[in-house]
Parts: sequence; structure tokens; C-alpha cells
Amino acid sequence: MTNQADHSADDFGVLAWREEGLWRASRLTITRDLGSIMDQLKAQQGDSGSVALIAIDEEFFIIARSTGRTMQMMLSDVTYAVEYEIAADLIDALDLPFPEDDDDPQPGGDIDLLSDFGINAMDLEIMSDDLEMYPEEQITSLAHRLGFGEQFDQLYDRD
Repeated sequence: MTNQADHSADDFGVLAWREEGLWRASRLTITRDLGSIMDQLKAQQGDSGSVALIAIDEEFFIIARSTGRTMQMMLSDVTYAVEYEIAADLIDALDLPFPEDDDDPQPGGDIDLLSDFGINAMDLEIMSDDLEMYPEEQITSLAHRLGFGEQFDQLYDRD
């Protein structure tokens, strides 16, 4: 596996939560350590938990959500577990079968984790399969659909 660092220049992650009905967001500084991501989610619960949207390189995205004691996570393409430690860690945490080199790309995990926000599993599967969009564009779209697009745009430095 490659890319063992906690963060790459091509990664971007945001943590969002609601307080008193308003979205708040902050940038995730560590995007490739599952334990750190989970700790940050648990620490920032807000009114209804917290959501992390993470783009890794220009390859795939991760969505993680913490609500009370419940942690839900999904990966846009499980086949990246062969190349990326963070994807392999996620596959392991979700107790999914480890992909083979010749497996077809497919999302994995709790694909319905945003359904109470109006984004169902089919929406996330379609987004995961969209080869025309980079992961940064996919999580930007999700942030806007969830309602914290403005905060996301302020955090996302597109130099």
C-alpha cells in the first residue's frame, strides 16, 4: 500500500455539525488516520451528531458520521483499499471483504448514512460511480445538498 502519511496535499476533509439549528464546519487536518477522524467526529456532536466529508488525492471520498454512540462510514470505491491504508482501515472497521486487484469499483459501507438528510443510498452510489467528477467536487456537492455549502466553500482553499 502507498500513501501512509496522515495527510496529502491533494486531500481535503471537513467536519460539520449543527448547533441550535445552524451548520458549523471546520477543516480536518488529519485525513488519513481513521482513529483521529473518529475522535474528531465524537468530540463535535452538535444537535444531531457530526459528519465528515473527505476527499483522498483525486481518487475517492469517504463519508463518516457520528450520532451519539453510533458511527457510520462509507467509502466511494472499496478497491482503493489495495493502494491506500485509510481505505484498508475503513474496510477492516466496516468488516467488509478485502477487495482483490481485479474487483470492479463499487462503494462500500453504510451507504444510507445520510438518508435522514434526504440523500439516499442510490444517490451516493450514483455519485460514487460518476467518473466525470473528482472526489473534491463530489464532497462539495454533498456539502451543498446537506446545507453547509457556504461554510464548506469558505474552508476549501482551491489554489
